[in-house]
Amino acid sequence: MELKIEAKNLDIRKSWQNKIEDERQKLIRHYANFVLHLRVTIEATPGYKEGGYEVRLVASVPNDTVVVKRWGEKVRPLLVEAFDVLGLQLKEIVRKKQNHKSSRVNQGAAIDSTAAGTVRRLFPDEAYGFIVTGDNREVFFHAGALKDISMGDLTEGDAVICAIQEGDKGPQAAWVKSHTS
Repeated sequence: MELKIEAKNLDIRKSWQNKIEDERQKLIRHYANFVLHLRVTIEATPGYKEGGYEVRLVASVPNDTVVVKRWGEKVRPLLVEAFDVLGLQLKEIVRKKQNHKSSRVNQGAAIDSTAAGTVRRLFPDEAYGFIVTGDNREVFFHAGALKDISMGDLTEGDAVICAIQEGDKGPQAAWVKSHTS
């Protein structure tokens, strides 16, 4: 999980960094390979009526982004509360995905096919891209679906093999592997 810590109008204290790292480790333990990116922003906001600080967590997960904001007088309790809320939201997303997957598997729509294709477009900063298959279908993939390669190793035009399933917005890759001929 990629972590970015930002500070606005203040300097980050070591104890805050340690708390963020502890919470990050909990997320990794409970949601390994699910949370792709996590941005923690701590901002001094003395003009806000809610208090002197705002803590904002932005977590990128496959096909979604979770945002948690908390305001108050002390940063450490805000971090604890924000990470607790984030954990509950992630738990709910995972539960919904598992229910959605199990209902789709029961309908026989889990994996439609396996196909060879070429990476057509890459968006490494957003951790996704598109593959064009031999039958000219465009298939979405997320960095979390990559098996033996990373986003940084991919370039447009690379040959890949993928398992295609029906996603919420059309065909998407369940997994992607490099195709070395």
